[in-house]
Amino acid sequence: MQISAFGSWTTPVTADLVVDAAVRISDVQVDRETVIWSERRPGEGGRNRIVRREADGTTTELLPDGFDARTAVHEYGGGDWWARDGVVWFANWRDQRLYRVASGVPEPLTPEPAAPRADRFADGDVSPDGAFLVAVRERHGDGVRNEIVRLPADRPGEPQVLVTGPDFVAGPRFSPDGRSLAWISWNHPSMPWDDTVLTVRNLDTGEETVVAGGAGESVSEPRWQADGSLFFLSDRTGWWNLYRWSPAGVEPVIVLDAEIGVPGWRLGGRRYATLPDGRIVFARWSQGYDGLAVAEDGKVTDLAVPFSAIDAVCEAGPDGFVVVAGSPTEEPAVHLVSASGAVRTLCRPRELNLDPAWISVPEAISFPSAGRTAHALFYPPANPEFTAPEGTRPPLIVMIHGGPTSNAVPVLSLAVQFWTSRGFAVVDVNYGGSTGFGRAYREQLLGAWGVVDVDDCVSVARWLAGQGRVDGEKLLIRGGSAGGYTTLAALAREDTPFAGGTDLFGVADLEVLAGDTHKFESRYLDRLVGPYPEERATYVERSPIHRADRFTRPLLVLQGADDPVVPPNQSELIVEALRARELPVAYLLFAGEQHGFRRAENIRRALEAELSFYSQILGFPAPGGVEPVQVENLQPSNAATPAD
Repeated sequence: MQISAFGSWTTPVTADLVVDAAVRISDVQVDRETVIWSERRPGEGGRNRIVRREADGTTTELLPDGFDARTAVHEYGGGDWWARDGVVWFANWRDQRLYRVASGVPEPLTPEPAAPRADRFADGDVSPDGAFLVAVRERHGDGVRNEIVRLPADRPGEPQVLVTGPDFVAGPRFSPDGRSLAWISWNHPSMPWDDTVLTVRNLDTGEETVVAGGAGESVSEPRWQADGSLFFLSDRTGWWNLYRWSPAGVEPVIVLDAEIGVPGWRLGGRRYATLPDGRIVFARWSQGYDGLAVAEDGKVTDLAVPFSAIDAVCEAGPDGFVVVAGSPTEEPAVHLVSASGAVRTLCRPRELNLDPAWISVPEAISFPSAGRTAHALFYPPANPEFTAPEGTRPPLIVMIHGGPTSNAVPVLSLAVQFWTSRGFAVVDVNYGGSTGFGRAYREQLLGAWGVVDVDDCVSVARWLAGQGRVDGEKLLIRGGSAGGYTTLAALAREDTPFAGGTDLFGVADLEVLAGDTHKFESRYLDRLVGPYPEERATYVERSPIHRADRFTRPLLVLQGADDPVVPPNQSELIVEALRARELPVAYLLFAGEQHGFRRAENIRRALEAELSFYSQILGFPAPGGVEPVQVENLQPSNAATPAD
């Protein structure tokens, strides 16, 4: 056991390993005897591949080079592809047209749009007779229109508009007899976790029935059952639970103080499935951890599976289902799970061959903050070959999830282990406003973004320092997107406890964001901050760019050059403001990246730049082979006392 300062430990969890392991498996569907999933591959520029596994275990990649199954609807995508009877339909990233692939080269089904990528498709379904598709179409031109369209499933054709008018639509699904269509809709300023409506239309008569939803109710994931009833998720009780609609009305199916649903940032969610015998398998968040359960005749049984985060649930046969799921010690993978809880792994992104002693397992913690209780996942340092000098405590990185309507996920992330295996502690904060703790907790952020989230991040850092678990003089903060805004807002506090921070494509000016972002989030701030321009004073007061005079700590800013959600001008505003005040700042702009880094070389560079930045401001040597990042205006007085 070697003795070395926290933060300076050597580790096999290098930036290269993080990138190599960054293949992300997501979305899974079962088509007859085959299982199909998608893989995002940073080594191929972040391309989404579709992989099919046959009953005998052989796998086939369905998309030839030049195709990328990824939709730009809502900019966040989801519902990129769907499958039936050996055929896959998908939206191609480059042109956003809808394609059909059975074997060989994919065939385009939708016409060339009036402008490049102007027509975007997602979240589709196939009619029971296989003749038609329905899908969400987002049409860009004179404004942006979100509609549900129908088109032939097997040949090119002009899409026919079925639903138009609402600001947003999602989840179009054919009934088993093909005579009815269900879908979700909502309007500005609501987001899909605020107020949505579930509607069913008789396609023969045009008669429509509003099934559920409206003010104060978020409805999602409509799914028809074999008997013609319709399942859906609703948070009408304060938790996203499962309900059934039939002509007789709506009745609860599963009611728990737990979240089956998740916020609808991405389309095509799959959090539950029905087995042939009527049993329902579902995922549910409780106290910061995800899990699986089975419901039968009103009785719910938790399954003793090792998973703590479930991306997708799909029925597979009489006594089983397929999930994409991971745990604190395993990356998300494709698993076949029996209704009794037996697990068989079908595909992993890769074999890490990493001794468990290198892996820091998170502890769910609750802590006091501004008269409330907030939650987080705490990762202590973990390295079997190093220990720190006696009497010292680790530096802490406060990580902030994006959204802000999202949550910290307790699943193995080598991007977290990159830090813990070097001797950092990490706390991933589920601040007030996060999901997984019910609607009331989620709504703590209404009108309070930049207040509640910042209070909770500051409070958890001070609480952990007060508990003696971390070094109170070496507190760091970092976050991406909405988490980047919270990072900036926390550093702009005169009483900030943080020694420095990293902002990844975060918001510096709320006013600019209110007028310069994409349609999906263009009214998001109405609820998080207040309606604009009526509440302009609040926007100004909470914008870090207007608090630049309060910054005293070093800042690293990482930004994608092609980000449509938080454009580069947001990062450049804060960088220029700190430069003007001759404060320590470093800025890296990544060409070709959008909202979140997908390319291997950029993920690697961003991680190593952050490590170099922390080594400079905390005063420990960076490991060899790490390209340093230039921190402008960094003086010895700006850096923490060098480690012994």
